[in-house]
Amino acid sequence: MGGRRRFAFCLFEYVPFGGMQDNLLRIARECAARGHLVDIFARYWEGTFPDDLNVAILQGRGLTNHSRCESFAQKLNRVLSTRHYDLKVGFNKMPGLDVYYAADSCFAAKADERGFLYRLTGRCRSYLRLERAVFERGSGTVILLLSEREKKLFQRYYGTEEERFHLLPPGISRDRMAPDNRVEIRSQLRQEITIPLTQNVVLMVGSGFKTKGVDRAIRALSSLPGSLKKNTTLLVVGDDKTGPFRRLARRLHVDDHVIFVGGRTDVPRFLAAADLLLHPSYRENTGTVLIEAMAAGLPVLATDVCGYGHHILHADAGQLIPSPFRQETLNEMLAQMLTSDRKKAWRHNGMKYVSRIDVFSRHEKAADIIEQVAGCW
Repeated sequence: MGGRRRFAFCLFEYVPFGGMQDNLLRIARECAARGHLVDIFARYWEGTFPDDLNVAILQGRGLTNHSRCESFAQKLNRVLSTRHYDLKVGFNKMPGLDVYYAADSCFAAKADERGFLYRLTGRCRSYLRLERAVFERGSGTVILLLSEREKKLFQRYYGTEEERFHLLPPGISRDRMAPDNRVEIRSQLRQEITIPLTQNVVLMVGSGFKTKGVDRAIRALSSLPGSLKKNTTLLVVGDDKTGPFRRLARRLHVDDHVIFVGGRTDVPRFLAAADLLLHPSYRENTGTVLIEAMAAGLPVLATDVCGYGHHILHADAGQLIPSPFRQETLNEMLAQMLTSDRKKAWRHNGMKYVSRIDVFSRHEKAADIIEQVAGCW
């Protein structure tokens, strides 16, 4: 069965530079390029609407974020029941989905970590209801999975059927590959942000500074031995509030070694300009930036909770900070990697690894599965 289909893509909030939001747009555009009609429904949209896709805003009611999310999900189902869509594709957990893009980690597992009293809160109960609607046995929602580790957690808490999971490959842009003029780009960008070529640049990429562990990175920077600290800059690319982290840097006397540049569309230039990618995340379903760094020839130091962390080990393209996390361990590993004679090998290994595995086709494979579920083939 072929032909054009009509898809409703749904999410709670769109914010620029968000990984999940970027994937939504790329998958929506891939579906549209195949001739399908795609409408996006959101509770909140920051910034301008895309010129090539239809966006509808349905505001949820409630005093709290979780109550507004549940209200949006209910309103969305009412609206969609009056219109003909062949498939409802969700990028957040909500009832009534045909396909769910599993960008978020297992909330039930996180709730367990917070303890019994937290599970009694309205916030926890709301998000557990939304998650259960997708993952409970018999729900029928097809799950586009990003991390095998998360699948085990969902099955542990909900008994989700194996056949409902479809593992997607990483989905980086080809512009993340190390360019032939990398040295020239490195020099130009460092001139723009006034960092000497002789300075070590430790790069962090991603919005959500608290979750990504920017505080851990600043503490690790402050712990470096005198001469190494003097010769190292932490460069943070991402869209989030910087105030608490600037204050931490001032308190630890490294504020002149920490640069926040905001959300950027020219991330490949920063990958070319840096010496090490640091990703000491508290939790991370995938960590696409780890793959992007390897593609760009950048050694990686990340926490082992990152879903894509195993690629670093398989490639021998850096190191993983073991769990349970200890700040002292990160401090030691950062100093060791910045001074290691293996930096050239890590760079080479990462680029070689990315060249021989599929790291580009996430959005095409997602569109394939969406079409299959819709009965296109």
